[in-house]
Amino acid sequence: MTSSNNKIIVGSEEWCSFPALGIPAIKARVDSGAKTSSIHAFNIQTFRREGLLWVSFEVHPLQKDRRTVLRCERPVVDKRSVKSSSGISETRYVISTLIKVESETWEVELTLANRDSMGYRMLLGREAMKGRILVDPELSLCLNEPSKEQLYDWYGQPQKNKSGLKIGLLASNPDLYSNMRLMEAAEERGHEMVFLNIKYCYMKVDEQAPEVHYRGGKILNDLDAVVTRIRPSMTFYGCALARQFESMGIYTVNSSSAISQSRDKLFSLQLMLKSGIGIPTTGFAHSPMDTSDLIEMVGGAPLIVKLLEGTQGRGVVLAETKKAAESVINAFKALHANLLVQEFIKEADGKDLRCFVIDGKVVASIQRTAAPGEFRANIHQGGSASVVKITPEERRLATLSAKVLGLKVAGVDIIRSSKGPLLLEVNSSPGLEGIESATGKDIAGHIIASIEKRLKWERPVSSSVLETL
Repeated sequence: MTSSNNKIIVGSEEWCSFPALGIPAIKARVDSGAKTSSIHAFNIQTFRREGLLWVSFEVHPLQKDRRTVLRCERPVVDKRSVKSSSGISETRYVISTLIKVESETWEVELTLANRDSMGYRMLLGREAMKGRILVDPELSLCLNEPSKEQLYDWYGQPQKNKSGLKIGLLASNPDLYSNMRLMEAAEERGHEMVFLNIKYCYMKVDEQAPEVHYRGGKILNDLDAVVTRIRPSMTFYGCALARQFESMGIYTVNSSSAISQSRDKLFSLQLMLKSGIGIPTTGFAHSPMDTSDLIEMVGGAPLIVKLLEGTQGRGVVLAETKKAAESVINAFKALHANLLVQEFIKEADGKDLRCFVIDGKVVASIQRTAAPGEFRANIHQGGSASVVKITPEERRLATLSAKVLGLKVAGVDIIRSSKGPLLLEVNSSPGLEGIESATGKDIAGHIIASIEKRLKWERPVSSSVLETL
């Protein structure tokens, strides 16, 4: 569609192509609020060609499909620091290439970024639209939309691999990024994955024939494995279900005992100390009468007050003075809340490390930086994340921490102090969005691969196919 001044009229989403990249069709989110355009890219590698810096990368050109992969190469024209819509700052490579929209072709700049968490594989920003495009936000797909047959010609006929495992995902929210990624990763590798809402599961506790039933009476006895992603408020019942699956001979990731240990913050810290793992000096008391001595025990104010049941940065307070610390501690105690007090590591400067451990190996690590005015690094509350190279000592601390708790999959949080790396906590249901977005790594795929290894399942050889459009 064109206007009277020959500009192309587009809606909020449109199909375009990149001839020089070999991408015949990709659906873009049209966003005039974004300055620069961006394309989904992973496995990003730089190399030299005739003295110039080039970048190679792979693209999933279709939404909700990670099986279809195209490899691209272009010269690097720039490197820029970009803050994504999820608040994560990262340095991205910039390339220049031809874009084709309807019958028009022109040169645009694209930043390379992992857009799995964004939905659209392409974002068309205002710099690429200047002088050529008008946006009508009420419209959608104004231009020529490729048919399924055309997409099949370009990307391959969809096929489903029926020879995989049957895996259950025991969780609470099917729309959570981490859960959607695990479902997607399992299906990519030819497995059948079913979402099991914890609230809809119930069990038959029987010595001869233990069972787990799902809403409607379906018996869940044909699963090969269960991925346990249990939110803190559902720990008791979720672990009971995990134990039931274990009694049925079904492999669980993570086990009920490992999750229970990790959720008891005080017990887990005591286990760490017993294993020689350093932690910030920590105090715990039952009675408000002991508040003053409790504060002195950890070196006085400023200090951290942390609820034992807190997660993702909630229930963590910085008390900057002794009076403030006494007020916070006594207020929590009046509510009969269990809490820890912990020394404040000033030299960390609002930064910590998140190490993602799978099967005893750190597969990815990021540094998280607190938002301005905050003391704790948390990307759920406006903080940022960047790729970081951890030291051998930090790697050892992360893997040992997961091993002590018996976790096959763990997010280990570490803080750098003047005394060396210290363990903050270990998460048995770590989120995938922040670390996948920052590193570009397929962490969900690593988790599914660990199940395959455990069950000695070998992936059959097959060609790349189109799963969904």
